[in-house]
Amino acid sequence: MKTVKQYYRVDRRKIHFLKFILEGYDGVALLSTIDPRSGIVRVCISPGCEEEVKEILREVAETVRIEPVESPPEPVESSGSGFVRPRNFEYDV
Repeated sequence: MKTVKQYYRVDRRKIHFLKFILEGYDGVALLSTIDPRSGIVRVCISPGCEEEVKEILREVAETVRIEPVESPPEPVESSGSGFVRPRNFEYDV
């Protein structure tokens, strides 16, 4: 079995909260921020934990906006600022 990667758009002010919640379930999933400006995150789910993560996200979604993203934006080279801006992706301003 392989790690499952899923992408979501999360209220950017709540990314840290979701990361904290997932880290509390030791070894179940890891959250990485893909684009902090638009709230795109990647959740890497450990094999066999898909249903548990689905339930966790469902419960968190009652208080935090979490929307599945079909495919992540493609990264482009960094401009030297350390931030990698995705191509062809709209930002919420």
